[in-house]
Amino acid sequence: MADSPPAGPRTVGIVTRSMARLYDLMVLVDPTAPEERQATVASEVEKMISSGGNLVGEHDWGTRRLAFEIDHRPEAAYRLYQFEGDNDLLDRLHHSLRIMDGVLRFRIIRLKPGSPPPPPPRDAGARRDEREPTSRVAARAAADAPAEPE
Repeated sequence: MADSPPAGPRTVGIVTRSMARLYDLMVLVDPTAPEERQATVASEVEKMISSGGNLVGEHDWGTRRLAFEIDHRPEAAYRLYQFEGDNDLLDRLHHSLRIMDGVLRFRIIRLKPGSPPPPPPRDAGARRDEREPTSRVAARAAADAPAEPE
């Protein structure tokens, strides 16, 4: 059996590479908090990202209605940050944002390489329930409605 590998310990080569990956951080800030507090949240997040990574983009999407209330608040101020960082930065962000006053929710999402930039926020003007019913279902429901007595 001359083709079998030697029975001794194998050496493994370790390749070091940068573990900085691209992430999205969406922060929902309490819109009822004072303006100073909202500004402090934004500056602290930017400072944390800059100290341990690279801030790629920052987008203020403004105050928008939530799908469901969080802490009895129907709206939140949306802020999107794109950054490159490592696991230590993610741990610090997660810890700090969990206890930071004025932050309702946050989510960190790792982006795949080659992901497109974030789209601009959708216009909150025309909501689905406020639009005129123009479908066949709405027309059929109107036709099937009981006739009003005269």
